[in-house]
Amino acid sequence: MIAVTGIPVLETERLILRAPEPRDAEAAIAFMTSERSQHVGGPLPRDKAWRLFAVEVAHWVLRGYGMWAVTLKGDDRCVGFVGCWCPEGWPERELGWSVLVEAEGKGIAYEAALEARRYAYDTLGWTTAVSYIDKPNQRSIRLAQRLGAVLDETAAYPGQDAAAEPCFVYRHPSPAELVP
Repeated sequence: MIAVTGIPVLETERLILRAPEPRDAEAAIAFMTSERSQHVGGPLPRDKAWRLFAVEVAHWVLRGYGMWAVTLKGDDRCVGFVGCWCPEGWPERELGWSVLVEAEGKGIAYEAALEARRYAYDTLGWTTAVSYIDKPNQRSIRLAQRLGAVLDETAAYPGQDAAAEPCFVYRHPSPAELVP
């Protein structure tokens, strides 16, 4: 198998954010076929979960940014996916996250999202970012708020023109707002 090259590796105190690789497919599939994925379009059958993982990998090629596989330093096993996301039809660029059950409640998504947002602003030149969150997803709402994002009731959401189920749109602080 060939890995996508040119994807930057980001490091935090505890984490490595690296390119998603074929060996991460099972972690992604396990998440997307489980009830835990109910807030991000799941649970899906295995074949559709595999295709969604393939889309996440392809997003890097098509957009030049995407979701990183998140690992703990010293353990290269994928514990989640965090990054920059804007597939066709998305009204705005998104900072998104999903973590496996073993990574929940440990600050991993928060730490990874801070680093991904820093990259989006400092390297990609984004001036804003949103997070689209399913209304019942209280854990993601709390994470967005912890990241300083606020509910933006005027923002468009994916599928809005197709009578999609509305979601919350949390707007992250701009780069200027993050400067101490």
